Amino acid sequence: MEYANRITEMLNAFSPAPLQMDQMDRFYCDGTMEYRTSDKYNSPIEDIFDACRGFGESAAFLLLGHRGCGKSTELNKMSQKLISQGYYVKTVACGIDLDLFNIVYSDLFILMGEALLTIAEESGCAISEGILDDIFNFWSDGTETVTSQETGAVALEAGISAENGGIFAGILKIFAKIKTDLKFNEEIRQEYRRKISIRSSEWIRLLGCVSEEIAIKAGGKRPIIIFEDLDKLNPEDAWKVFYNYAAILSGMAFPVIYTFPIGLSYDARFSAMESYFETKTLPMIKIETIEGGTYGEGINIIQEIVKKRVKLDLFEKGVLKRLIQYTGGSLRDLFHAINAWAKRAERRDSETISMEDAKRALEELKTSLTRRIEKKDYEFLLNIYKGNKELIEDKEMLLKMLQASVVLGYNGKRWHNVHPLVVKFFKEQGLIRDVGE
Repeated sequence: MEYANRITEMLNAFSPAPLQMDQMDRFYCDGTMEYRTSDKYNSPIEDIFDACRGFGESAAFLLLGHRGCGKSTELNKMSQKLISQGYYVKTVACGIDLDLFNIVYSDLFILMGEALLTIAEESGCAISEGILDDIFNFWSDGTETVTSQETGAVALEAGISAENGGIFAGILKIFAKIKTDLKFNEEIRQEYRRKISIRSSEWIRLLGCVSEEIAIKAGGKRPIIIFEDLDKLNPEDAWKVFYNYAAILSGMAFPVIYTFPIGLSYDARFSAMESYFETKTLPMIKIETIEGGTYGEGINIIQEIVKKRVKLDLFEKGVLKRLIQYTGGSLRDLFHAINAWAKRAERRDSETISMEDAKRALEELKTSLTRRIEKKDYEFLLNIYKGNKELIEDKEMLLKMLQASVVLGYNGKRWHNVHPLVVKFFKEQGLIRDVGE
């Protein structure tokens, strides 16, 4: 990613991908927590950071937040800070490694193993030959899908020290095949899952052994695993993964952070989850007050995020502020609209983004949002807009609207608002009288 000095460079600058660690110094905007939580000393990310550095019980976290609120960037920033203090951190991109429409808890266990072994290999950590043999035997015993050629190659290398990378390379090769099968091969996927479900206590023991040896190399600092993209699971799959297996997933000997769908925190079952996991929520950056007034500080901090990536004079007067106000604090929606703006401006050979470009981009985003609601949903949404922002009784409907990003949640008071573009749609339909731009 590069800083955008021209319209033609904006698509690259506003990629929807989160900032990576090597991009933080140039593009990360610090100080957003005050405008998320209404308290600059309150940070869910700092809470997780502090707990990961503790030496007490194992720590398992559920990090909630709207899609596009900046969770991945904040987790990458936290990882950078932990690594600078000597911790080993590995992020697992579940959306890449797994089929998110066909996922069970054992898939996460398998990816935990690969993540820990990758940390060990990259750090030159000397995992004992006995543990490596046990891992090798765990996957080769009775697993027809691991070919004799692959297992034989590992067996020949059983005496090679970890520092030389031989046995790690062989076992990681087996994991690469397992990951491919987990995503694409239904029949073989079931075989791996059965192995974990039948021998889960043995696999947990092996994970603990590997993490312990990594911690010894790091001077007592436990490795940390982050599971990204799990907040994109549909509700049924999320409960299938977490609710029935909360005790297992939260029982690791090292910190594990799972992203989690924010809408499910309104389900009655969520209270049971809080008995096993530390739950933290990263709120949206609010751009309105609960009373409906403009929250200038929130708009200003989002402008600073944009300023880190692009020259602000590429936006004509009032254009950027309009976009921020209509995207409700969602950085994902903001970046999507900026990209749509930039494409239109480029096609008309303009050096700046005009208000007309903005209107077109917002119309496209509004259409996408309003496709997710039906007429029978209008009364529920209008009730929130007209003042019922905190005490919402229909939790099932709220969950549905949050999942669709039609309703957004803000700060520590946990109040909600209808997405500004949905409000705009209601005004155009005559359902809200105070029409105004």
